[in-house]
Parts: sequence; structure tokens; C-alpha cells
Amino acid sequence: MEDLLSRITLNPEICHGKPTIRNKRYPVDLILDLLTSGMTEQEILEDYPKLEREDILACLAYAARLTRTKTYFKTA
Repeated sequence: MEDLLSRITLNPEICHGKPTIRNKRYPVDLILDLLTSGMTEQEILEDYPKLEREDILACLAYAARLTRTKTYFKTA
């Protein structure tokens, strides 16, 4: 899983510091939203040819890791 998570980058110069994939302008939340909307992995890869299957898996691993946090603050 650590190999996958290394694909997720935080850079204040890209997408205002949001988590992105390999320092590209593909925010993790975009990929998660696409998956949630029902798009398949193959459809995402066709629409975003610079992405790799491991990038999608990295987004899922990142989301899974976030759910393991001990403190959660709900915002409006």
C-alpha cells in the first residue's frame, strides 16, 4: 500500500495544495467523485490517458487511510 500512497502528492503549487496524483493536476477527490458517479476504472483511464491503473488504486488507498483517522470534524 505504501507504494500506492507514494503516488499521492501534496504540493502547494499544484491545485492549491490539495492531494493530487503524481504532482499532476488530477486531484484525488476528482477520481473518487468519478468512481462514485459510476464510472469504471477503464472509462476513467480512457478519459484521462495520462493516468495509470495504479493511480486510481492510490486514490482508493488514500481514501481508506483517511477513514482510519481518530478525529473527525464535520464542517458546514
